[in-house]
Amino acid sequence: MTAPTLPRLSREVRLAAVPEGLPRPEHFRVVEQPLPVPGEGEVLVRNTYFQVFPALRILVAGGAEGAPFPGLGPGDTLFGPAVGEVVARPGTAGPPVGSLVSHFLGWREYAVVPAEQCVPLDDGALPDPAAHLSQGSLAYTALTRVGGLRPGETVFVSGGAGGIGSVAGRIAGLLGAGRVIGSTGSPAKAERMTDGLGYDAVVLRDPEHSFSDRLAEAAPEGIDVFVDMVGGEQLRAAVRAARPGARFVLIGTLAGQLSAKGGGATAPVEIDTFQLVVKRITMRGISGADHPEAQAEWTRTFGAWLRSGEITFPHVRIAGIHNAPAALHALMDGQHLGTVVVEL
Repeated sequence: MTAPTLPRLSREVRLAAVPEGLPRPEHFRVVEQPLPVPGEGEVLVRNTYFQVFPALRILVAGGAEGAPFPGLGPGDTLFGPAVGEVVARPGTAGPPVGSLVSHFLGWREYAVVPAEQCVPLDDGALPDPAAHLSQGSLAYTALTRVGGLRPGETVFVSGGAGGIGSVAGRIAGLLGAGRVIGSTGSPAKAERMTDGLGYDAVVLRDPEHSFSDRLAEAAPEGIDVFVDMVGGEQLRAAVRAARPGARFVLIGTLAGQLSAKGGGATAPVEIDTFQLVVKRITMRGISGADHPEAQAEWTRTFGAWLRSGEITFPHVRIAGIHNAPAALHALMDGQHLGTVVVEL
């Protein structure tokens, strides 16, 4: 294969200043630098898409103890899930030139990636290469590996309009759930969730009304599986609504990440542990690295569902790396539904 002609410069997004509260576009800058050169054991990837995700709030605030990724300081380049094409490989390690790969060095147009950190992707596995950035694998893992969803059960998904939640409702239904309930703070998003995203009911956050009471109305017989992206009062309400033997899978803490106070790395909540005992509730936190065997299964299943029309990939595409900081701000502000993808 003929090597592609490469530019002299590459753009990337760097942290300009540590924000106090939620990050805004002025806390970042897009800079040009000489095209990076891969060494032995590395490949150069031209990124075509990268994901904008809420956990960046924690990273730009300096990180958190026990988190799988280091915090960022002023001058550091942001990172995150990306899909791209290998355009240079000086040695024999790693995917060959022309390969479609995923890796974790997004937020730049070209990335030098250690060969072992590149995951080769089947170019035809999904109808749209950007769909490899779907976070549906976490929802699928939560429901199949941890939550043990059984046919006919009731599922509650907090943060049902986010990158994970926007596919979790349909996944739960396709796996046999009898009733699927989600939550959001936007009436417009709630309408989308019940009109195409697989939710039977949506509980709206409203400071003037008890979330717990509203969840009880939506699930009068209780919930069996809880997929939690939020924490806070929604976790407390789920404990109250849980049926005996309920399984809770904790994925995110948006209640903390989207708070203007602190650095987003904590999400304290008071729950009634007596209810955990008498209802025999199991509660487990998971990350994307916990069940690597599920990824290939998810990709096959997701591809088949996409082609049959049984599921969609709800996402927003933002064109150009120069618009990425504003996309992060809009995500934090709740303006988008689904996964936010920057297209390069």
